[in-house]
Amino acid sequence: MLRIQDVLDQLTRVQPTVDGLVSGKAESQVRGIAVTFMATQAAIEQAASLGANLLISHEGVFYRHQMDTTKLLEEDPVARYKLQRLKELDLAIYRYHDGIHRETPDGITAGLIEELGWQDAVREYRPASAVLEHSGMTLQELASLLKRKLNLSFIRFTGNPKLICRKIGVLVGYRGGGDLAIPLLREVDLIIAGEGPEWEAPEYVRDAVYQGREKAMMFLGHGPSEAPGMKRLAGKLRLAFPTLPVHVIENETLFQWI
Repeated sequence: MLRIQDVLDQLTRVQPTVDGLVSGKAESQVRGIAVTFMATQAAIEQAASLGANLLISHEGVFYRHQMDTTKLLEEDPVARYKLQRLKELDLAIYRYHDGIHRETPDGITAGLIEELGWQDAVREYRPASAVLEHSGMTLQELASLLKRKLNLSFIRFTGNPKLICRKIGVLVGYRGGGDLAIPLLREVDLIIAGEGPEWEAPEYVRDAVYQGREKAMMFLGHGPSEAPGMKRLAGKLRLAFPTLPVHVIENETLFQWI
C-alpha cells in the first residue's frame, strides 16, 4: 500500500518551515495526486472529481502564509466551509512551499524558466533569483512572448517598451520587493518578477529611467510566476510514482480588467 507519507518523503524537507499537512492523515492510502499553485475551492472540487485524495498546494489554503489558522477557522464562514468540504471529500492537502524553494536550483524559479524555454540562457541560479543572458529582445517583444507562453491576458511593466533587454533577472512570487530587486537591477536590464510593493522597485525603475538609465521591470502576478514550478513538480512525481495518476490543476485567473 502506498501511503500519503510515502509521497511526502519524496519532497524536500527543511526546518523551520510552513510546509505540512493541512488536512488528511499521513497513513492514508494514496489513490491519486493533484498538484496546484493554490488550493482554491475550485481546485479542491476538481481534485476530488479527478479521483485524487492528495492535493499538493504551493500556497496556504486559508489565505495566510503561516500555518496557524485557528482563529480564522473559528470566526470565518468561508474558511469553515472550505475545511468542511475537505473532510466531506476525504481530501488531504499538503502545503509545499519552503521545500521546493530551497531545492538547488529553486524548483519554482527553474519551473518558470523551463516553461519559457530559457534553460540555455541561464548564467547563474541564486537562492532567490536567476540571472539570464538573452540574445536581445525589446521589452515589448518580451511581454508578448511571456503572455503567449504563460497564457496571460496582460502584463504590468515600467520602463521603455523599446528597451533592448539582454541581461534579465528573474524573481518569482513575492520576491519583487526592493531588498532583492534593487541590487539585482544594478546588474541587469530587466527584472521579471511575480509581485512586490509598487512603491519600492518599480519606483526605483521610474527614477532610473528619468535619469537616462536603461532599466525595466515586469510583474507577471504571483500565481503565473510560480505555477510552472508546481507543474514541474508534477513531472517529477510521475517519474517517482509511475503507477499513480498525477494531475496538474491550473488555477483560474484571479484578476480581470474592467
